[in-house]
Amino acid sequence: MRMLMVAVAATLLAGCAGSAMEQARTQAPYKTLASDKPQQNVAECVKFAWEDEAVFGVDAGAYLQPGKNGGSTVYTRSAESFVDLQASATGTALSYYAKHDDFVAKRRLAALATCL
Repeated sequence: MRMLMVAVAATLLAGCAGSAMEQARTQAPYKTLASDKPQQNVAECVKFAWEDEAVFGVDAGAYLQPGKNGGSTVYTRSAESFVDLQASATGTALSYYAKHDDFVAKRRLAALATCL
C-alpha cells in the first residue's frame, strides 16, 4: 500500500511539473549554455549539484527524466528551475529556465555552470 501511495504521489508531481515546464518553454530560456562534455554526463552532474543540501537546504531535490524531444531534463520540485539538455555536434546544448529571477535561480545557475 505504501508503494502505491509513493507511485501516485510521484505521478502527480510529474504531471504538475510537466505543465509548468511546458508553459516556461513558451518563453525564452533564462540562460542558454554549452558544454563540450557528453549530454548524459552533464545531466547527471547537474542533478547531483542541485541535490547539494549544504547549498540548497530542504529544496535540494532534483529529478532527471528523458527530454520531450530527446536529450534529457533535470528539474526541481514544481519545476521552479529546470534545464533541457540536448546533444550537439560539439557536446551539449543547455537551456536553463527559472520561474523567478531571484537568489535561488542564480544559485542553481551557478551550480549548473560547475558541470560545464
